[in-house]
Amino acid sequence: MGEFNYLQQLPAIAPELGLTILAVVVLALDLYLPESRRKGTAYVAAFGLLGLAITPFVWLPSVGIESYWGGMVEYDILAQVFKVMVLLAGGITCLIAASTSDLGRKGEFYLIVIVSTLGASLLSASSDIIMIFVALETLSIPLYVLAAFRKRDQRSIESGMKYFLFGSFASAILLYGFSLLYGFTGQTNIYAIADYMTGPEFSLNAVPIVVALVLIFVGFGFKISAVPFHFWTPDVYEGAPTPVTAFVSVASKAASMAVLMRFLIALFPAELVINGQVMQEFWIQLVIVLAVVSMTVGNVLALVQKNVKRLLAYSSIAQAGYTLIGIAAIQTMRLTDGAVDISQSAAAQGVAAVTFYMFMYTFTNLLAFAVIVIFTEATGSENISDLAGLSRRNPWLALAMTIGLLSLAGIPPAAGFFGKFFLFNAAVNAGLEWLALVGVLNAIIALYYYLVVIKVIYVDRHADDEVPITLNLTNAWMLGATTVIVIILGVLPQAIFNWALSSASTLFA
Repeated sequence: MGEFNYLQQLPAIAPELGLTILAVVVLALDLYLPESRRKGTAYVAAFGLLGLAITPFVWLPSVGIESYWGGMVEYDILAQVFKVMVLLAGGITCLIAASTSDLGRKGEFYLIVIVSTLGASLLSASSDIIMIFVALETLSIPLYVLAAFRKRDQRSIESGMKYFLFGSFASAILLYGFSLLYGFTGQTNIYAIADYMTGPEFSLNAVPIVVALVLIFVGFGFKISAVPFHFWTPDVYEGAPTPVTAFVSVASKAASMAVLMRFLIALFPAELVINGQVMQEFWIQLVIVLAVVSMTVGNVLALVQKNVKRLLAYSSIAQAGYTLIGIAAIQTMRLTDGAVDISQSAAAQGVAAVTFYMFMYTFTNLLAFAVIVIFTEATGSENISDLAGLSRRNPWLALAMTIGLLSLAGIPPAAGFFGKFFLFNAAVNAGLEWLALVGVLNAIIALYYYLVVIKVIYVDRHADDEVPITLNLTNAWMLGATTVIVIILGVLPQAIFNWALSSASTLFA
């Protein structure tokens, strides 16, 4: 019977098992392949990660909460959606890195990316505070190494050190919050903690538990680059190798947002409002404040950036603010949502909006950074002014960058339009019309600096206007596929949105 149960639970960690095997394969190839053939390691890692993105569809979880491996992980649709995101992000990152002159033959680079992806995949499904912390560190520690991967580049070393110091500090705060939470509840599983919080004992320890939850949110705020926990973001984005910046900007944020959503919904059920109205309102207001400040600070500071990677760093901070609008809407809607069918409930629509936004953002940001990698390899520059004339040097590269920027700005037919529409609609349904209006005003500010970059690409002249930038076959296919996905998500968003909507039933079961 024990063996049967063990085998029955293997599908819950099938992607993680595959990643472990892939890591061993990549390590062996790097050890035994001659130097001239080691670039093949990059493609093995890339297509291995892309292939593993299919595994969540092989064994589809049933609707409802399915706890496996001692309650450490949840085998549900929400976990599957975010696992697909991070696996695709890892695969595309490896393809981006393969085209660079210094990372293409570094097998250890791809090994570290795979290990970090393993942590992100586990984090997406974690339902125990011990597993959350272990998965978060498995995701984060390799990223510190990757940020400082260029050992002879002073900026890379600086970014790695800053990332490590800020990350260690945030991890310490997060762990302290987890320790307090366990100390006062006696539980590590988030659903068991939720049961405690709806029981009579909660009122005796309400204040220290609130303090613990605030500390935990600080740790998550660092991972999603929310203000005021964003200070590391611009310097790390600028100094780290650009493929690493692309991976940090999407995989870490997506996995952290998945576990944050699961954590908040589990620990702040609607019933808690009946027993403690102040607690629920405090948490909603905290998320709203962080959403407004993150959007505003990110977009305003992006206006004055001269380096395109720093611009996208502040854009990433603003994107975290938009996503927090959805988180605030979910919690607010649960107070008044009386739908019988959970798939039709307003709160479920909010979960789907956040999930779709992260799915859209993953491909959009990878597309933008892929163009920057190719451009930097050809010119050695990351300045926005040096993008002048890109439309004449390579019109397809310029088109891909334009679509990526328009998607980040929320302009149709790119995916970002429906991403923002679903989030703002969720806020309106929750009665947070003013928050949706703040989001729209911030989107208008963001549109300006995105359009400035597009203007530079198509209108401004450069001394090297007549020097073409060529694309190899791998880059052409990678850019083409990512661009098509961004367009399809903007034209036909309903399929991904419905998939995300089905994940809500597992959160509110």
